[in-house]
Amino acid sequence: MKASTAVPGVARSHQAQTGFFRFCRRGNRYLITNDLGRYHFLTREEFSDFTSGALDQSSVLYGRLAKDGFIRDRMDFETQASAWRSRNRFLWQGPSLHIVVVTLRCNHHCLYCQANAVVMKDRNCDMSLETAEKVVDRIFEASSPSITIEFQGGEPLVNWPVVKFIVTQARRKNRKAKKALWINLVSNLSLLDDAKIDFLLKHQVNFCTSLDGPADLHDRNRILPGRSSHAETLRQYKKIYRKTRRKMFRIEALLTVTRASLARPKDIIDEYVRLGARGVFLRSLSPLGLARGVWDKIGYTAEEFLDFYRRAFDYILEINQRTVFFEQTARIFLAKILTDNDPNFLDLRSPCGAGIGQIAYNFDGGIYSCDEGRMLSRMDDETFRIGDVRQGSYRDSVGHPVIRAVAVASCLDNQVVCSQCVYKPYCGVCPVHCYAEQGDIMGRMPTHTRCRIQKGILDHLFSKLEDAKNEQVFRQWLRRAEERSAC
Repeated sequence: MKASTAVPGVARSHQAQTGFFRFCRRGNRYLITNDLGRYHFLTREEFSDFTSGALDQSSVLYGRLAKDGFIRDRMDFETQASAWRSRNRFLWQGPSLHIVVVTLRCNHHCLYCQANAVVMKDRNCDMSLETAEKVVDRIFEASSPSITIEFQGGEPLVNWPVVKFIVTQARRKNRKAKKALWINLVSNLSLLDDAKIDFLLKHQVNFCTSLDGPADLHDRNRILPGRSSHAETLRQYKKIYRKTRRKMFRIEALLTVTRASLARPKDIIDEYVRLGARGVFLRSLSPLGLARGVWDKIGYTAEEFLDFYRRAFDYILEINQRTVFFEQTARIFLAKILTDNDPNFLDLRSPCGAGIGQIAYNFDGGIYSCDEGRMLSRMDDETFRIGDVRQGSYRDSVGHPVIRAVAVASCLDNQVVCSQCVYKPYCGVCPVHCYAEQGDIMGRMPTHTRCRIQKGILDHLFSKLEDAKNEQVFRQWLRRAEERSAC
């Protein structure tokens, strides 16, 4: 919030000199931020002088605050406008991520499956070649100069003919469209063979898989009947890793944290380090799909997850004393905190990515605002359906009333708590998650699980940023981020 109201022991804001800012107290210091994402830590005395207009104008601190847009009569509007455009460039691009669900069938039985996958014999949930062609046509109607096609499921490799067709067709169409085209395969890898790998590598497809930690933990969460899911994942992961190690397209892994993970942060991190992974993505459970029905067995509170996250993160910092190894959630936030280059992670945007950053295409041709909206359809809720590839147009879908409503709900200036939060420049809200957890796309942030987790992670990050040595580590992570990640 802007410090225009009285704070105990702090003078009222000097409106003529103080630029717009939000703040929070952190022990004996204050963190201030503004809409450009700039931040400063101030002592209590510095904060009092800043807000009262008594700060020495010849001081180094005054110069730094002026440069970063915190001093009203020293604003460099041209530079600040350029920085704002850079941070919000996604607003002019249109949907760039197109999630394609080629099947709902899967050979795994994961405890937390968000997609509510169906058994392998149910071929009624496979995308046809006819539908696939219409999906590709619709994708290339998108206005964005860059396109990412991401195969989801079920397990996409179950419907290999359609995966192969879409990859080939997209590459063919792009010879004329000349867009920046990326193709990602999100897979458990167990159905891969050498012929499939060769085809995917030839067409520069990125691989992303799930790895929940050591064998006992992974196999407990991700069940592959008759075999070890962990063994199959690592066998294929290592093969692809060797073949893509120095390429722009590669393989990455991420994990979903369950209750069984909470006591084992070091075991999980060590598994990723042993694999030669560049980092780890510590993702909390989502209240969608099967996880909702077994939450009492595999779920946890926001506070329990944050305790796990802090222990894992601090261990990762120890590892960085000998090698660069990042945590992906932190790296996304840090890009927003330390640079003007927003990484365009769709769940942490304002407005969010649904419909204006991503679109999801179901196996039957149904179009949804995002993959989470598509997942809700598996729970017999079509709230976020915005069309069908056989009807209407791309413009009809992206201009759908659902997209307009979601955009309004995810604009943080429209959320009372978010609009005043010191972390607003770095955060975002997913209305679909709000709807799934609280029954309303306009989330109630004080009790919203994702909000509490995101604020907790940002609290921890800023506590680490108070040490300049940690900032050097974090900037190394961001240099690594210039190499594109598949996940």
